Amino acid sequence: AGQGEAKVQDNNRQTGKNMTSNICIAGLGLIGGSLARGLRFNGFAGKIIGVDANPHHCTIAMYRGLADEFLPLDEAVEKSDIIILCAPVDANCRLLPGILDMIAGTGKVVTDMGSTKADISAVAERHSARGRYVAAHPMAGTEHSGPAAALDTLFADRIAIICDPEKSDEDALEKVTALLQSFNMKIQYMDSREHDVHVAYVSHISHITSFALALCVLDKEKDARNIMSLAAGGFESTVRLSKSNAETWAPIFTGNSGPILEVIDTYIEKMRLFRQHIQNGDGEELRKLMRSANQIGNILK
Repeated sequence: AGQGEAKVQDNNRQTGKNMTSNICIAGLGLIGGSLARGLRFNGFAGKIIGVDANPHHCTIAMYRGLADEFLPLDEAVEKSDIIILCAPVDANCRLLPGILDMIAGTGKVVTDMGSTKADISAVAERHSARGRYVAAHPMAGTEHSGPAAALDTLFADRIAIICDPEKSDEDALEKVTALLQSFNMKIQYMDSREHDVHVAYVSHISHITSFALALCVLDKEKDARNIMSLAAGGFESTVRLSKSNAETWAPIFTGNSGPILEVIDTYIEKMRLFRQHIQNGDGEELRKLMRSANQIGNILK
């Protein structure tokens, strides 16, 4: 823990000019709550102002000390230098235009932490204050949800994607970059549509297959005791993501439907190959498929 704290403090010295920003976090679930806890720890924020439409979330967030105060969105924006949207992606799209209206002509910045970027970037594109928005996606998360699931170190040393950086004002980009780097995150840049294609393949399909596997097991195995007694590590790790929040993931799947449908079709094609070779009792072809799949280990070391 001491080494981690030293790294954060060293990074804060590099980005110290932004350490006293007042930050509004709209959406106090896993992502928003973990941002609040991390910003509390690393000293980047002068004050954290929480916003959430769910009173239960506000109660838990208050109990856990996730924010210094809780306000309606317009009041929180008025008091903040940086506004971070951490609601489901469809809600972020609805909120962004009004926030850009409020911060137009000021030095305030708005960013979002959503898992898809093409839709919200298109919303921002139509606004005269587009430059005050920075599209960000920290590659971090768990299967748990809500402010009770918030973690101090969720973002530590992870990758953060910033999309369409050339469309953001230079000072806005600097502020959001400094915020992300206060967690020692490594910044990468992408086009928003390119980003959505990549996350469909490496993130979104993982959740869909996990949900589908859970449904398959629940449909075929009616005795919960058998699931509990026979579930080994492989099943638990594969099905873990099926515990993820439906309210978060349904808008992601519908909003990124093009790339996701493409990857689902590819996945079904691979499943059909496995089915065909299993049906034919063709062990050698199965070995070839699995050896090809083993190559992912050269990437994910």
